[in-house]
Amino acid sequence: MTRPRILVVGAGFAGVECVRRLERRLSPGEADVTLVTPFAYQLYLPLLPQVASGVLTPQSIALSLRRSSKYRTRIIPGGAIGVDLKAKVCVVRTITDEIVDEPYDHIVLAPGSVTRTFDIPGLTDHAFGMKTLAEAAYVRDHVISQLDLADASQDPAERASRLQFVVVGGGYAGTETAACLQRLTHAAVKRYPRLDPGLIKWHLIDIAPKLMPELGDKLGRSAQEVLHRRGIEVSLGVSIEKAAAEEVTFTDGRVVPTRTLIWTAGVVASPLIATLGAETVRGRLAVTPEMCMPGDDGVFALGDCAAVPDLAKGEEGAICPPTAQHAMRQGRHIAENVIAALRKQPLRPYVHKDLGLVVDLGGKDAVSKPLGVELHGLPAQIVARGYHWSALRTGVAKARVATNWLLNAVAGDDFVRTGFQARKPAKLKDFEYTDSYLTPDQVREHVERSGRAGR
Repeated sequence: MTRPRILVVGAGFAGVECVRRLERRLSPGEADVTLVTPFAYQLYLPLLPQVASGVLTPQSIALSLRRSSKYRTRIIPGGAIGVDLKAKVCVVRTITDEIVDEPYDHIVLAPGSVTRTFDIPGLTDHAFGMKTLAEAAYVRDHVISQLDLADASQDPAERASRLQFVVVGGGYAGTETAACLQRLTHAAVKRYPRLDPGLIKWHLIDIAPKLMPELGDKLGRSAQEVLHRRGIEVSLGVSIEKAAAEEVTFTDGRVVPTRTLIWTAGVVASPLIATLGAETVRGRLAVTPEMCMPGDDGVFALGDCAAVPDLAKGEEGAICPPTAQHAMRQGRHIAENVIAALRKQPLRPYVHKDLGLVVDLGGKDAVSKPLGVELHGLPAQIVARGYHWSALRTGVAKARVATNWLLNAVAGDDFVRTGFQARKPAKLKDFEYTDSYLTPDQVREHVERSGRAGR
């Protein structure tokens, strides 16, 4: 008899924690585990703004899967583009654009999310994203290049437009991105004696009425005061009406001349979920408290792509927020449920009470709410960085991050443009491969054709 086949889709927090727990808890020969991911590393996403601002090197938050695994898991370098639930086949596009079929007995769907965009003219053509390592590295190069070009320009209008920066999204990602990059430009402009520091302007806008409402009114105001003190203009109840190469129009009528628009206005579940033809909740796959798809006990889903009921809140209809804290715990929990399913044991529902929130604003500035205790300033910074450091999965990553933090605190930044992606497109449309996925009908047709060809 062949061993049961467990297929895990996605190497984010949820998928990696699931695989690690499966490797530890499954006995040799009990099942075959396969992981589908385009990259052989797990990205520690909460620290991405610090890569964009040059505080951390890209390698320090890319945690090698092969370094931390026990080498029992087979890794397919590619992305899942469709799932045929009836045939129990996952369709994968490899990094060489080859289409392969991967059969499974149990599948764990953790493909994560993609950037949420709206039908805003020019947005995907002119805005930068902040969800991948390549995007963060490119944004850093781009921001520094604007200082270089402004310094060299003889045109006052061009100089002013290159020194204005717009970040859309008042959540954790947008707030941290604006805060960290503003610190970068504030420190860098001292090396440009021809530039007037007063020309550098950062705008943080969000359609919501409050900045990071999950923090509560007091800490939200505290974060906003930090940004205001640094000269970042925060506009709430405002979004983008249209974007162009050299200017952005806000919904309140303002036109801001800028060459830099960074879009961090939320995420939506991976388009893979739409290929299932199954019930969704706000775009996320509907699952039971055990994180199974209703009616199919061989399909599990978690993380950003799944509407996991939040039993800890005790509110009807409450679902877990798409945070790393939940994804990591769901990954470990779902591994136990997959093992229980293999061994014909009962599954357990997922319950986790949120431990709090941390927001690193760079330098000595931060706001944190661990276990409901509100902190700001240096104590909050210690909690924020302590949490991130402890959550890093490998000792090598911890050493690199700690060294980067120490070196940056002592020596500052070198403001170096690497040029690795110079002259290459790197806007939202170049990183969101949303047109690569198959429709449910296309998935079924493909699997049927493959089956006939195989016979």
